[in-house]
Amino acid sequence: MKILQVLPALSAGGVERTAIEIAGALRDGGHAPHVACAGGRLEPELSAAGGILHRLPLETKNPIKMRRNTKALIKIIKDNNIDIVHARSRAPAWSAYAAAKACGVPYLATYHGIYNAKSGLKRRYNAIMARGEIVIANSQFTADHIVREHGLSPDTIRVIPRGVDMARFDPATVTHGAKAELLNAWNIDGEQTVILLPGRLTSWKGQQVAIDALPTKTWLNPVLVLLGDAQGRDDYVQSLWARARALGYKGALRIPGHSADMPVAYAAADFVLSCSTDPEAFGRVAAEAQAMGKWVIASDHGGAKETVIDGVTGARVTPGDASALRAALEAGPSAVFTPESSRAHIAQNFSDTQMKAKTLAVYAELLAAPL
Repeated sequence: MKILQVLPALSAGGVERTAIEIAGALRDGGHAPHVACAGGRLEPELSAAGGILHRLPLETKNPIKMRRNTKALIKIIKDNNIDIVHARSRAPAWSAYAAAKACGVPYLATYHGIYNAKSGLKRRYNAIMARGEIVIANSQFTADHIVREHGLSPDTIRVIPRGVDMARFDPATVTHGAKAELLNAWNIDGEQTVILLPGRLTSWKGQQVAIDALPTKTWLNPVLVLLGDAQGRDDYVQSLWARARALGYKGALRIPGHSADMPVAYAAADFVLSCSTDPEAFGRVAAEAQAMGKWVIASDHGGAKETVIDGVTGARVTPGDASALRAALEAGPSAVFTPESSRAHIAQNFSDTQMKAKTLAVYAELLAAPL
């Protein structure tokens, strides 16, 4: 099979990571993995996975440039005898859909997020992700949203949860020295309770809620690490510092930027938060942290309802409720929690091995051919 995945860029994120993992699975299965996007910091990882990069400005929403992208994708499809075009994001999906139809090849889309629509125009823009011969949803929550929002038949949808690389996210592979080095870089001593909130620095990820929820129990001696890329949102970062200063928590806050080694970051944490105020379509942070054997406190909506077993592998709290989040932090893990059972839960239900196999099965289903 020759598969062309289409996405905006190769920055850090769930869409990009999934595309790279599927490229590797295709390569390992003897297939040809092509990726069209604007490139980015994860290009070396795509190359290592055997992915063939076609550099196009597919992050654009400019109609003229999108038409140019369609023409470029048609050429890529024809020159490389592409069998399936797989879109992973809305803006590039419009060009991908048009190119696939022009070339007579199947168009597949993965619905990675909950694309809210407050107008008919926005709903039409989002609907490109529901036009595939098959639509992949990254959670049952997402699948239900697609049916409700676009009227798509459930028979067209395949639920394939985002997969966690259990070999990469394995606490046994992280050394004490690596954890100590990272904590030192964060200016955190061994007596502090590390509360980690990974994710892009944007308001809906709940960073301000986490600041407001810092525990009042002095014995916890908490430090909150907001780990992620601001992506130019400098004013938002300054507002987080201002909030911490106003509450007297400035000394308990760290905003170190992007991390390339998330397993070590999770290993260094005592608690991991996924406190988004809007529902996460899947929520890879909660799944990855559980794979690392960590107690997760997540907002009780979206994909977290499927990945976090409340009271067993983590706690689910009311979204946006700082008091509830603080109470969960101060309560700590439940009596039945063990790192081993948390990791086993993810291995059994949300591994990348399962995600890869199910995705390649969808490709084969579209082509009506065996793997």
